[in-house]
Amino acid sequence: MTSPPPAGRLHSWDLSTGVDGPGTRFVAFLSGCPLRCLYCHNPDTWRRRDGRRVEAEEIVAEAAKYVPFIRASGGGATVSGGEPLLQSALTGELLHRFKHELGLHTALDTSGFLGVRATDDLLADTDLVLLDIKSWDRVLYRHLTGRPLAPTLAFARRLADLGKEVWVRFVLVPGLTDPAENVEGVAAFTASLGNVTRVDVLPFHRLGLAKWRALGLTSTLADTPPPTADQTARARAAFEAHGLRTA
Repeated sequence: MTSPPPAGRLHSWDLSTGVDGPGTRFVAFLSGCPLRCLYCHNPDTWRRRDGRRVEAEEIVAEAAKYVPFIRASGGGATVSGGEPLLQSALTGELLHRFKHELGLHTALDTSGFLGVRATDDLLADTDLVLLDIKSWDRVLYRHLTGRPLAPTLAFARRLADLGKEVWVRFVLVPGLTDPAENVEGVAAFTASLGNVTRVDVLPFHRLGLAKWRALGLTSTLADTPPPTADQTARARAAFEAHGLRTA
């Protein structure tokens, strides 16, 4: 008996350049996330039930419209969220079809917290993993996300063992993630993996505050300023000192 095609909940899709993997990319944002990051700029993706129910076929058909444009830019397709591994069956189906039916470079954008849900087949269909390492300090990580750090580190090591290309993302938040020892911890761990080809040091911003307010949520970072250019440069320098390329 043939199983039905995977279906799930989609928040939205978009075309982006440079931030969700190389080139211009079709990005599917799936709904639902187990983390509650204090600096999340899309809290409207937290609840899976708030997304629109879709089947993989609909998303793949939408992406197919842009294949010539995507290929011309050296781009691909990315499955993001929310946390896409919360809907691992749909994520795996999308990555497989993006890669084998549309012939696109594929990327998975994840916190790594649900890395155990990424099957070997799913990762085989993933060309690049965009991995958020939000803090090296375990207590701070739980404060930032409501979850433990260990699953993300375990997933990072698994990706290294597989030789999977990874871009690490680190959000620099003044007064939270910016202490030198925290940045150094993330940098040293990242460099130890051997498969990280780029680190995105992302300055904190408050552009998502309107969504927090619209959802009746209170952000504890409403008065936190973005990092200065010097603070951002210092953080990037810490990663570069370990031989890592930053963006």
